[in-house]
Amino acid sequence: MAFNLTTPRARQSDSPRGPPANMVSSWAVLTRVVLVLVVAISVLVVGRLDDHRWGEHLRARFVAGVPWGTLLTIGFVLLVYLFVQGGFEHWRTPVSIPFRAWSYLSPLGIIVAPFAHVGPNHLTGNLLGTLVLAPLAEFAWGHYPVERDATVSNRVFAPSSGMTSLAAIPIARILAVPAAAIGVGLVTSLFSIGPIIGFSGVVFAFAGFSLVRYPLATVVAYAANGVLAQIYYALRSPVVNASAGPGGFGPPWWATVAIQAHALGLLVGVVLAIWVFRRRETMPSAGRLWLGTLIFAVGQSLWAVYWFRGNGQFVLFRALGVVLVFALALLVAASITVPGRFRTTRRWVGGVERRSGAAVVILLALAVLAAPAIPANLTTTTGTEAAIAPTEETTASGPGERLSVRDYTVYYAENVTNREVSVIDLSAFNQSTVVEASGVIVESDRRNLWTVAVRRSRLAFSGCATVGLGGIGWRQRVHVSRNGWNVIGGGHTYTIRLGRGVHPTRLVYRSDPATAGATIEGRNISIVARRKGFGLAVSRANETLGRVKLPKNGTSVRAATLTFTRNGSELFVSTGKTRVRVAKHEQYH
Repeated sequence: MAFNLTTPRARQSDSPRGPPANMVSSWAVLTRVVLVLVVAISVLVVGRLDDHRWGEHLRARFVAGVPWGTLLTIGFVLLVYLFVQGGFEHWRTPVSIPFRAWSYLSPLGIIVAPFAHVGPNHLTGNLLGTLVLAPLAEFAWGHYPVERDATVSNRVFAPSSGMTSLAAIPIARILAVPAAAIGVGLVTSLFSIGPIIGFSGVVFAFAGFSLVRYPLATVVAYAANGVLAQIYYALRSPVVNASAGPGGFGPPWWATVAIQAHALGLLVGVVLAIWVFRRRETMPSAGRLWLGTLIFAVGQSLWAVYWFRGNGQFVLFRALGVVLVFALALLVAASITVPGRFRTTRRWVGGVERRSGAAVVILLALAVLAAPAIPANLTTTTGTEAAIAPTEETTASGPGERLSVRDYTVYYAENVTNREVSVIDLSAFNQSTVVEASGVIVESDRRNLWTVAVRRSRLAFSGCATVGLGGIGWRQRVHVSRNGWNVIGGGHTYTIRLGRGVHPTRLVYRSDPATAGATIEGRNISIVARRKGFGLAVSRANETLGRVKLPKNGTSVRAATLTFTRNGSELFVSTGKTRVRVAKHEQYH
């Protein structure tokens, strides 16, 4: 799960053209310094123009004017990334597979998932969201109770005058923020459908909490997230060289949004706010709360309701999603706002009762949203496909040879049942939970996990990938490589290899032969993936006329009176005065 973060989409160029590296480096350093100075001066000048009123407001609610609870929460999430996931030594490639919320039968994932992340961009997006929304929620909560004595503003460990409860002690109220974040994180992990990972469920809870008190300020804070994101990326990449490139290999962006978990976090935050502020008379109007919830929900893509069709195909129910967003905004506004006739001091108790009764509706909605996760998370993913070891005579049409790393099993397969989605066999609205998947698959019976670690489309695009496995205190990388040929008019044929080394050596998959669309003198030409390299097959009317190894670069071979010549990444076939290109080696990016 990731809080939306605006990221640069341009592909950085590796072209040697342009200014010298030392000039670019000096310019980048200067740009960063100027950026920091301009941002700092801008904030300080605006603070002076406002006569330091910001500081007064912050000190009225925070000890020393600092949202300590937010900082402690951010620190906790960073500690999980650095030391539990191994991000301290491997910042860009932390261990993430074992820390997803796979099943109730795998408690490690359930406990760690809401605080773990798949990489630095995922982590940064959620921490920036926390940085802009958590202080607003903490401001509404406050380090001091509303009834506090103004003379004890700086007493961190002592309760306010005349108050003896734990909630009157500032340090307890500060610690309540990270404690609540951990509690909400565990709730989202327990009641989210699918193997979620990330802190965004808690970020949405901060948003839901602050929406109840400051709906329009929450929208402004959401917009400020974009400002912080641009400052961060400007510091990280002051100068970006970009060029047009081929299309992406991943799923559409809306198919990566954990809608159910985000909505769950938002409603949990709203419910907590209802309980905390149940006795306060000052609440936002229905219009502001409805508008604030609507803008935030649309901006954070809660309308992106989608489902899987298998092998990287998805369907987006956009209209249904927009309907649900408007229903969500109405639900929140109706559950919080008390009609004007209940706002008199004399009849405020009746207003509280009405608000409490209306809040039951949002609790029911929360229960309906969370309930489907229980049977899904109780379902196991044990039991594997039958292995088919590739041989010289046959192709691997299913899972081939496997690589074992402790309790993990890694292999490559195509068009097998996706057990991440197909945990329960259901069909509705012409969609089914039984879908297929293709790619590098990682499974573990002990951890009750099954996942496509690298999609087939991604491997076809990049040609190689790395799968990070591990657990508490250990990690192991598995490298994957693809080598293939694109046959003109006949598709691709390729091999997949796995290994612990940088250059994988274990053959785990060979695709079916690829046959050229055109014929030469009535003969078909196919490239066949072999255990060692590739071969050529010439056939006619289902009869094989000749087989040879694919020639090395700059050489030629003959098969069934045809001459095959390899020139770099291209393969040509000739007979008499006819010479045509028949295949080209796959190009990776």
